[in-house]
Amino acid sequence: MTDDTTAPPGAPRTPDRASNRASDHVPNRASNRVPDRVPNRASDRVPDRASRRRIPWLAAALAALAAAVLLSLAVGSRTVPFGETLDALLRGGSTANAVVIRELRVPRTVVGLAVGAALGLAGAVMQGLTRNPIADPGILGVSQGAAAGVVVAISGFGVSTLTGYVWFGFAGAVIATVLVYGLAGRGRGGATPIKLALAGSAMSAFIASLNTLVLTTDAAAMDRFRFWHVGSLSGRTSDVAWQLLPFLAVGTVLVVAVARGLDALALGDDTAKGLGARTGLVRAVGALGATVLTGSAVAAAGPIAFVGLAVPHAARALAGADHRWVLAFSAVLGPALLLLADTLGRVLFPPSEVPAGVMTALVGVPVLVALVRRRKVVAA
Repeated sequence: MTDDTTAPPGAPRTPDRASNRASDHVPNRASNRVPDRVPNRASDRVPDRASRRRIPWLAAALAALAAAVLLSLAVGSRTVPFGETLDALLRGGSTANAVVIRELRVPRTVVGLAVGAALGLAGAVMQGLTRNPIADPGILGVSQGAAAGVVVAISGFGVSTLTGYVWFGFAGAVIATVLVYGLAGRGRGGATPIKLALAGSAMSAFIASLNTLVLTTDAAAMDRFRFWHVGSLSGRTSDVAWQLLPFLAVGTVLVVAVARGLDALALGDDTAKGLGARTGLVRAVGALGATVLTGSAVAAAGPIAFVGLAVPHAARALAGADHRWVLAFSAVLGPALLLLADTLGRVLFPPSEVPAGVMTALVGVPVLVALVRRRKVVAA
């Protein structure tokens, strides 16, 4: 019998200590259960809001790119009505305008699309890898390396075609990047962003001096090199386009693969390592992808200024710091800027053409200045 049954009438009830101990230590499971996930409604809405903001801007960028493509096909020394341009693309035809569009302007536009996308992607990656807002695709000496390859092709092997320049230019770009990484990787700390930038600047200056030394002693090579070095889409044929597209595909895969790693690098090397990012691998793969993209683009069209510098800043202004979106915007805005600049160069001083490399600088500088004035410039 329990204490309750033996206690005299009127005595206070003595609670059962065993039951009290059980009640003290056994929580009310229904009321004390901790939910698996406590939703933070404010933070949950941030990705959705960001995506809803980015998608309309991306659609607008794609519309601008489509307009740039149409202008590139229709406008030039021979202006073709838009209806006839679309008809020539969809139905063919043997008229003079149709032949001009298919044989001359379509390859030129395709090369412009590939080169612009390559430079935009490479610029975004290089700014993310080095955390340097003024980094461009040539920061690792890639542009000067490609120029050295073309100089060797002209003066050493007598190459005089654009399709021949592509392979030599690409090889020169790769060799220059390897040398830069070899220099930057020596010493303590390995290939840090600052050491990469310094080694790239030094290597670019050294290669440029060698190019000048060779060209000043060979007038014929200087004339042919000058045609390539000005940076232009003029005269680019379908053969150049087909040579360029595989490099664009490989480079794009490499840079997209390190997009998450670039987000981690933006927080600093120590924080990135703490988050589990393999910083060395991210930098190596990203630099390789940027080299493939820049080397092929420069080899095909010559040095094109400001696309790789200005486009990533415009992409971040629209997309934020997420490198997946920055790369997507850069791949769209880069060719749009290049094609618009090339089209403007065709009609500025007819019948002569202003090279696209000159026009991108004229167009890109005001865009970059406007971005700097409107918002804080960051590398990632």
